[in-house]
Amino acid sequence: MNSTDPARTPVLVGIGTATRREENPLQALDPLALMIEAARHAGADAGSPDLLTTLDQIMVPRGRWMHANPGRAIGAALGATRVRSVLSTVGVLQQTLIGAACAAIAAGEIRSALVTGGDAGFRLLRARIAGLELPKLPQDDSEPNTLLAPKEELRHPAEIRAGLRMPVSLYAIMESAYRARHGWSVAEHRDRIAGLYARFSAVASNNPDAWTRKPLTAAAIRDPSERNAMQAFPYTKLLCSSWNVDQAAALLFCSEAEAIAREVPRDRWVYPWTSTESNHMVAVTARGDLGACPGAAIAGRAALEPFGIGPDELDLVDLYSCFPVAVETYAEALDLGLERDLTVTGGMSYGGGPYNNYVLQSTARLGQLLRAGQGRLGLISTVSGVLTKQGFGLWSTDRPADGFRAADVTDTVAAAVAEKPVLADYSGPGQLAGYTVLHEPNQPVQAIAVVDLADGARALATSIDPAVTAAFEGDTEFVGTPISVNGERFQLAA
Repeated sequence: MNSTDPARTPVLVGIGTATRREENPLQALDPLALMIEAARHAGADAGSPDLLTTLDQIMVPRGRWMHANPGRAIGAALGATRVRSVLSTVGVLQQTLIGAACAAIAAGEIRSALVTGGDAGFRLLRARIAGLELPKLPQDDSEPNTLLAPKEELRHPAEIRAGLRMPVSLYAIMESAYRARHGWSVAEHRDRIAGLYARFSAVASNNPDAWTRKPLTAAAIRDPSERNAMQAFPYTKLLCSSWNVDQAAALLFCSEAEAIAREVPRDRWVYPWTSTESNHMVAVTARGDLGACPGAAIAGRAALEPFGIGPDELDLVDLYSCFPVAVETYAEALDLGLERDLTVTGGMSYGGGPYNNYVLQSTARLGQLLRAGQGRLGLISTVSGVLTKQGFGLWSTDRPADGFRAADVTDTVAAAVAEKPVLADYSGPGQLAGYTVLHEPNQPVQAIAVVDLADGARALATSIDPAVTAAFEGDTEFVGTPISVNGERFQLAA
């Protein structure tokens, strides 16, 4: 890559967002329409709408919709008739698309690209409440030019057998292990994460694109209530990603040379400095340390160290915030204190967490803030799967001295991450490694335990005993205590 060649220097020139809250689902925009709206806003934001008509690539992460080739449909709506389309499925880092677009420009393969994504979860929710069937997205028979998909399954068979369908349960288990490793009491830790998310809600109140802009107190977030149900202890609804949102974002990239030719004003330019990622996948139950994320430290160092940047030099940071443990482990890996702002949007609970699209939202907001002079350097983090893959994007209004860098640290992470075998049918003693209690509306229904065994293996077991669920939601720490497993069930040691 030629770091001095304007034709091979990628720059973000257009930022577009679309946030809608239509109570009538039949009048709400579908996800494709939201993405098209965001893309048009990105073209207008660059001051060069015609740039959209000559796009070389449109890259889209799949949401809760089944359009086979959204990039082509978006291109047709924008007048980009010769665009190549890229579609990524769930389990592919959203940063992967951003990094690939920038790397293709830096390699001289393309001159411009649009990375866009969106989802209409609020539309789906309102239709479900009203008992309405929504019209299906228009389809064609084409396939994307490139389809990106994960190579491995995101869930361990033991997790599937235990009915752990939603990520919240697995994140809550990791949260308990993280808490225990640091020696915090259950009550102290609940106060800690509620306080962190209260500060997130304050950031959301100043974000014009945030889904929820009313600041919330730590007490309102921490404790379950009629509108803040417990999901998986200690996570209430307000500590979880809010995916029932209608939001889209679009990032318009081109080379410096193209931006100059299109007369894009210099004050619109934001430079990607680096994109790093690890795609090493280990299911939660098999991870050697349930309360750590080694990949975040490795990918984070790969993003910052080539530029000699320390954490204190980052003016703006957004840590992927699907659940608190994702924020905590990434902050620890990067040596970022929880007392500083760790989101630019308000996080996925309040800024909004459109399905498989949040990183585009956070990158868009970061770009807006950098343009407004609220810092020189900004870092975006991303997660895929259940804290399975890790990625970072480093951004600045300054041109990178040595050009854009992309780094895949998958092999380095694989060598650093310990993995344990998980037994399908185990009976005997063990030690609790992590736990949670799953809730249905208004009541706990099942306790989940990840168990360390004497031979270094693991087991996953459940309990529906009300005494166990009550104990697991009390102030006693159970990580590290003896436990008895009998197949798929467990009992607390006497």
